[in-house]
Amino acid sequence: MTEPPSDERKRIREQKRQKLQQRLENGGELSADDRTATPSEPISIEGRDHFDDVVDEHDVVLVDCYADWCGPCQMLEPTVEALAEETDAAVAKIDVDRHQRLAQQLGAQGVPTLVLYADGQPVERMVGAQGKGQLVRLIDQYT
Repeated sequence: MTEPPSDERKRIREQKRQKLQQRLENGGELSADDRTATPSEPISIEGRDHFDDVVDEHDVVLVDCYADWCGPCQMLEPTVEALAEETDAAVAKIDVDRHQRLAQQLGAQGVPTLVLYADGQPVERMVGAQGKGQLVRLIDQYT
């Protein structure tokens, strides 16, 4: 039987806390076992539970709230794909038409909306197409 989502999140957060403590005790270095591999492609979010799992699993997550009909979203797509491949952040995509409630909960009032999560918390929110360099610098602040 699987744990309820809130218990699973608590367990994952405790593991992250312990790894961070070990990292601090080792002078800031992560061992190979402590590094969480980030996907090299954007993760298509399939609902709130999936979103929560992705944010809990990865230290830094860039969330792209998009719509297929949105021109700026289409312009941003190659940048989002490159960020997934080239940075240490996980990149998640939320189709605002399929997941309206989740997009609203994330504060997406326009598309594209990008929300950066660090250690499970939203730390930055941007609306509109953003440049790759700007997004890389922002991600680098938290990785």
